[in-house]
Amino acid sequence: MTMPQRSTGYNARPAQPGPRPVARPVSAASVARPVPAAHPAAGPVNRQAPAAPQRSAVTFLTVAEVAAMMRVSKMTVYRLVHGGELSAVRVGRSFRVPERAVQDYLRDAYTDIA
Repeated sequence: MTMPQRSTGYNARPAQPGPRPVARPVSAASVARPVPAAHPAAGPVNRQAPAAPQRSAVTFLTVAEVAAMMRVSKMTVYRLVHGGELSAVRVGRSFRVPERAVQDYLRDAYTDIA
């Protein structure tokens, strides 16, 4: 005795494939959309954008870069950061130290011997 075949199910396919859908042509009218009046592209072409306020560029260094710059280990840099002697910014799970903070720390920590 044989098992009856199922016609529907997970892997079932129709006996005759149906017609494939045909993509309709894209016209320029259906793609082009009007630009809202509040959008910058809606204004005159020769109009200049308002100037953004100038910000001073801040260069951030990784802990490894600071350690190489100061010629100390990375652990020493972490101790300085956690102790509050060297300012740093936390980015995710790592620290970034402003270059200016390293320069200030070295200037303040400098002692003249002799």
